[in-house]
Amino acid sequence: MPKKSPAAPRSSKVAAETELAPVALRMLPEQREKYILEGAIAFFSDVGFSGQTRELSRRLGITQPLLYRYFPSKQVLIDRVFEQVFLGRWNPQWVRLIQDGKVPLRERLIEFYRQYAAVTYQPEWIRLYMYAGLADTGINKRYLELIETEFLSALCIELRRYCGIKKSAAAVSHEEIEFAWSLHGGLFYYAVRHFVFGSSINVDFMSNVALTVDNFLAGVPSTYPSLLSRPSTRTATARRKAKPAGKA
Repeated sequence: MPKKSPAAPRSSKVAAETELAPVALRMLPEQREKYILEGAIAFFSDVGFSGQTRELSRRLGITQPLLYRYFPSKQVLIDRVFEQVFLGRWNPQWVRLIQDGKVPLRERLIEFYRQYAAVTYQPEWIRLYMYAGLADTGINKRYLELIETEFLSALCIELRRYCGIKKSAAAVSHEEIEFAWSLHGGLFYYAVRHFVFGSSINVDFMSNVALTVDNFLAGVPSTYPSLLSRPSTRTATARRKAKPAGKA
């Protein structure tokens, strides 16, 4: 009986394609890239950023070489997760909302947090954010800079106006930003208690927002003006370089 000739080795591309899960095999390249990215978001929110791409590939039913064809390194994949989950959900209109002096500041803040929480205070977002801080991926630092430059700095200017302070052209100080964090960080921790610690919270989020905003604004007239009279060694811009990754 004649011996069979050995099968010709398959190219890496063919091998990768034939090992795809059926759902991924039927996808166009752009669909497959989205499939991998969405799977990575779910994977990292589940196990953290220490999770290996080999395990991610196994969960997705694809080969690791195929994953790297779309995302050449784990860091590239993490950067895309950041763009999708954090930058992609940020709405520039929120800054205009805070700056709209025709609407009472209380109403602006409540509406901001209603919209902001709808797209950020969600299980995968909160878990990814916490895991990113523990893994020191740089995601937290970049996102904190976004929050401070786009939202908190604008809020500080509005707090000056709320107090009738005319020096709104002065640079926002370290102390002002930290004062604004007392509001933003407190509401963020509500989401952490719920989605990370699994705490039972008997006050719904928007009711808590209204209570927190009212409490915050009640203290603004007596506290905020003194912040501008204190000497500050650093402006908000300089301060961002040393901001710890614990708030969002």
